[in-house]
Amino acid sequence: MASTDRIEPRKRPGQARSTETVAVILEAAARILEERGLGGYTTNAVAARAGVSIGSLYQYFPGKDALTAALIERETAVLLSDIAAAREEPDGRAALTRMIAAGVAHQMRRPALARLLDFEERRLPMQASNGRVADRICAALAQVLGSRPDAVTAVPDVLAIIRGMVDDAGERGETDPRPLERRVARAVFGYLGWPG
Repeated sequence: MASTDRIEPRKRPGQARSTETVAVILEAAARILEERGLGGYTTNAVAARAGVSIGSLYQYFPGKDALTAALIERETAVLLSDIAAAREEPDGRAALTRMIAAGVAHQMRRPALARLLDFEERRLPMQASNGRVADRICAALAQVLGSRPDAVTAVPDVLAIIRGMVDDAGERGETDPRPLERRVARAVFGYLGWPG
């Protein structure tokens, strides 16, 4: 198992040029994972794909695990942004529907990448980061579910339904988001006792 210090970046980009370099490196890493899988995912391959020297890559990331953790954080940031936007819906049903769509999009936007990052997320020591993400999603769900008397159990149950169905669809290789969104919505709304 990787140690925590191996997944932390060496330094954060401070200037626009270094921010762009990190973005190019992360996108190269994503494409290598999509095209070659974990077997072809090396820091040398990522540096070559990004058009940077291996030294430049190591300037920001001490190794492959740190690069992977940064990629997971990048992809998770999109999910959290979509969930935050969903909270702006005027009613709970619409907000929850958008949150489900955000979860499905997170898995289906780049399905091969999402499957591999799910696997790596379980392998890497990212429990604290994963806990913070889950807390933010649960807070959004709690806001949507309002003052339900069963909110203490309903919030984690709804998250588990969404996560379980979406991750399982990803593992099966599903790529069409609409049917999955409908199935997840039926399961969640059924659980909540909301009319279909």
